[in-house]
Amino acid sequence: MTAARRAAVRRDVPSAGRTAAKGRTAEGGRAEKASANGRARGTAARKRMTTDRRVTTGKGAATRMREAQARRTAVAVAGSGFYGAVEETAKALYIRALKDVPPDVRAALDKAYAEERHQVARQILGIVMRTVEIADERRTLVCQDTGTPIYWVSLGTRLHVDGARLADALRRGTERATREHPLRSSVCHPITRENPQTNTGFRIPVIHWEFLPDADHVELLCIPKGSGSENMTFLKMLTPADGVAGIKRFILECVVEAGANPCPPCIVGVGIGGSADACMVLAKKAAVRPIGTRNPDPHLAAMEEELLPAINALGIGPQGIGGDSTALAVHIEHAYTHITQNPVAVNMQCWRGLRAHARVYADGRAEIGV
Repeated sequence: MTAARRAAVRRDVPSAGRTAAKGRTAEGGRAEKASANGRARGTAARKRMTTDRRVTTGKGAATRMREAQARRTAVAVAGSGFYGAVEETAKALYIRALKDVPPDVRAALDKAYAEERHQVARQILGIVMRTVEIADERRTLVCQDTGTPIYWVSLGTRLHVDGARLADALRRGTERATREHPLRSSVCHPITRENPQTNTGFRIPVIHWEFLPDADHVELLCIPKGSGSENMTFLKMLTPADGVAGIKRFILECVVEAGANPCPPCIVGVGIGGSADACMVLAKKAAVRPIGTRNPDPHLAAMEEELLPAINALGIGPQGIGGDSTALAVHIEHAYTHITQNPVAVNMQCWRGLRAHARVYADGRAEIGV
């Protein structure tokens, strides 16, 4: 019992007890006080020891927790087999994207054909669909344009990779696809127009980098972007005063200006917000989103739904010969932007909807078409 607790007990004992306590000798009082002080020091020492043990135990528990967390989030280190797998996968994706029209695009073409009211437009859509069938039967390209190779690379945060080696693997895979298939080379120097016949060159293929939280693999999206649709790309730096009406008006004007050039019916990709360069990337990302998906923001999802019938009402039609089927879809991607601006970009994707997707793991396993 501590001295403080003993004092409290003394206050609570009956008066007879207090009288007896007062009659104790001074020597006994001093001895008792010394004893109490000793007990207090011992109690304090035991508290310090207990605290030290708790601290030590706490450090051990924290270490064990960190180790358990590390086991749950073990990092996969990409070895040489990984980069070889990326190269092979890039080769396969480039060829696949040029030959195989994605299922969602096929379904959208079927829907457009069923709903088209103009006879000549229906005939054009029928030719488009027959082209897809022939490519399937003969395992050949849907169109001669091999495009500019673009890769969207999504890196898992639990996968340690050498970004430079990964980019080089994508380049080698693109070159091998061009030589070994073989494919037409559509890439050249912007001034001399020299064509290395590899579909690669300085800063080509184009590579966009993103990240996948808590994933141990890399996802690759290959987009061979044809020039007919890529040439129909637009950017306008709107202001907040232009409002939503200004955004919609600009998008419709772009579709009208594009006309037959992007090989409609198109997928109209729209980027809103960010900076000028970020807005252009958003438009490209929107153009290759699967048909039927919607922007998670309800305001933008509503705009997507509103713009599709408005664009089809323009009457441009398949291959620009008139009709109801000018666009298969309108997709919008967005980012927050500066308070004094509102950039809008439009990027068209031709009716082929070229894209192919794969997943590659650290041990070299690859899943194409996931």
